[in-house]
Amino acid sequence: MSRIGNKTITIPAGVEVTVASGNEVTVKGPKGTLSRQFAPMLEIQVDGGECHVTRPNDLKATKQLHGTTRALLHNMVVGVSEGYEKRLELVGIGFRSAVSGNKLTLNIGYSHPVELELWSDVKVECASPTEIVVSGIDKQKVGEFAANIRAARKPEPYKGKGIRYKGEYVHRKEGKTAGKK
Repeated sequence: MSRIGNKTITIPAGVEVTVASGNEVTVKGPKGTLSRQFAPMLEIQVDGGECHVTRPNDLKATKQLHGTTRALLHNMVVGVSEGYEKRLELVGIGFRSAVSGNKLTLNIGYSHPVELELWSDVKVECASPTEIVVSGIDKQKVGEFAANIRAARKPEPYKGKGIRYKGEYVHRKEGKTAGKK
């Protein structure tokens, strides 16, 4: 029994879900449109304000696809209605960020500024010089771009400096101590 796959997806007002041949699902909402091709063996049904995903058999591969398909479809519906957002914070003396044109510039303690090219379907804004907000309708792309920013300087465990997600706990280590001889 798939607990995730058997859940129904509630479609909010203003969101339209259409299933074309070959399980091509298009979700339109107030924030935009997302489209994705799903496995043809699964059956996706849209009844009024709800959407169901059913599987034809109980093979292991089909069971795995069942829950994944339902979760991806739910993320598409939430993305076009509410959107997704990741917040990052820069911790360190002199660390700052700025968006100019099509580039995100990070001054994060290196001898040179780190520049990242912005993606077309992800919106990046700097709420303050030490806070970055990544938002968009595709959960996977928002998370991936936020991870790329964080990878530029991951938080280190001794002083806690680096780029971290808002609210992320950084496990701190104790530094060297002068021992007795």
